[in-house]
Amino acid sequence: MTSWSNRQSSPSEEGIGAHLLPVSAYSQEGGHLVVAGVRVEDIAAEFDTPFFLYDEEHLRERCREIVAAFGRGAAFATKSFLTKAMALIAFEEGMSLDVSTGGELAVVLAAGVPATHIVFHGNNKSRVELETAVSAGVGRIVVDSFDEIERLIAIDEIGEMRISIRVNPGVEAHTHEYIMTGQEDSKFGFSLGAGVADHAIERLRAHFGERVDGVHAHIGSQIVEFEGFALEVELLAPFVERHELSEFVVGGGLGVAYCNDEVVPSLTSWAEDIRAHCARAGIASGVALGVEPGRAIVATAGMTCYRIGTIKEIVGVRTYVAVDGGMSDNPRPVLYGSGYEAFLARDIHAPRQKAVRVVGRHCESGDVIVFDGRLPVDTVVGDLLITPVTGAYGFSMASNYNRVCRPPVLFVADGEVKVVVRRETIEDLLRLEP
Repeated sequence: MTSWSNRQSSPSEEGIGAHLLPVSAYSQEGGHLVVAGVRVEDIAAEFDTPFFLYDEEHLRERCREIVAAFGRGAAFATKSFLTKAMALIAFEEGMSLDVSTGGELAVVLAAGVPATHIVFHGNNKSRVELETAVSAGVGRIVVDSFDEIERLIAIDEIGEMRISIRVNPGVEAHTHEYIMTGQEDSKFGFSLGAGVADHAIERLRAHFGERVDGVHAHIGSQIVEFEGFALEVELLAPFVERHELSEFVVGGGLGVAYCNDEVVPSLTSWAEDIRAHCARAGIASGVALGVEPGRAIVATAGMTCYRIGTIKEIVGVRTYVAVDGGMSDNPRPVLYGSGYEAFLARDIHAPRQKAVRVVGRHCESGDVIVFDGRLPVDTVVGDLLITPVTGAYGFSMASNYNRVCRPPVLFVADGEVKVVVRRETIEDLLRLEP
């Protein structure tokens, strides 16, 4: 099993792997990419490029898969990809919604999700955010610091809201240092060491009583090996028992395959493993178990579609293929050195024998989308280039760098395309300036 890697080590020259495409994707008439009955080249002709394209059935299948294991204990991590349409899909398929800011809370509420199905996270919630959550009737809040405890106590009346604390278990997951969250040196949560987490829950219970009934932990993102979760459960089991907690959430972080040669576990196998660890650690059967996946729900459901504008061959060095998007719609390669594949929508099976570096349009040498890509040798300017598995942390981390307008978000289902988020315009960019 492959652990987290910065970049693809051995780029594949074969056509794109089926495991990197949404469940409704298939090829038609010589290899043309079709998703949910619609040819992607036709979508590009109608909506222009770049755009984020999501297979709605894929989103729903992944939601149903994790709900089958945890029920409402499965909360969708909205930070990975949040629109009103996505929030509603997660809720309709039985998930709770995990938010970490007032903005995410506002979007989820605007989607029509009942506040009682929302879990409010965040390591630095403001007094206003806390008051908004209480006023809206949010079902559960996850407290992250002693300062937040005092802010919550100052509000005093919190209605029916339940309270969990985020505990730092001291687990260093096998992932990139920027997306490790459970190690001892972390901005998140209360440390298990020296009784800090015990003191936090005692302080909360002194004011809110048995309403304080849960613990949450999270050890990182893009994790494809289960050992870290086993250790997390082992370390937290005594804490759950000591404080007679009724809810134990082990967080999210399950990884996905980004490149042809990567194989990762399924949501179902992850869920089975977590339940087995909890049973071995002595977690009582009456304790509600929960998880908060994000990437594993949405990443493979989405792809980004670009138009090639420039091909620059530097003899003896490399070939640059520039597209009409870039780090403003996918900053992960720049931030983490993340590896992706690239292929052409006109033939998903075509051998990709030409070594290229796919870059964006931004005035930045680091504006790279695929460091070590492969494309067909007959690739030309005007071709529609696809980067798969961009459904997580593309749209949600998008920016207006160089004053570039953010792409639209399109959902496709049953032969129909719907605009979930429209394309930004120059007027949008200027709207906030007096």
